[in-house]
Amino acid sequence: MTKMEAYKVIFKDYPDIVSVAQLSQMLCVSEKTVYRLARDQKIGFFKIGRTYKFAKVHIFDYLHVV
Repeated sequence: MTKMEAYKVIFKDYPDIVSVAQLSQMLCVSEKTVYRLARDQKIGFFKIGRTYKFAKVHIFDYLHVV
C-alpha cells in the first residue's frame, strides 16, 4: 500500500486537520498522552492561539505508515 492509498483509507472519517480530542480517539490514548507526544516532539503539530492541531500527514509519520 502506498502512502497515498493509506491516506485515503486509514482515518478516512476524520478531517485532514484534527484536534487533540480527535487524535486521542484515533490513537486510542488519552488527551494527556497526545499533549505529551506533542511536547516531546514525537508527533508534528502546529498551534492556532492556544489550540494544538495535527495534520494527518504528521500522524502517518508518527505511526510509520508505509
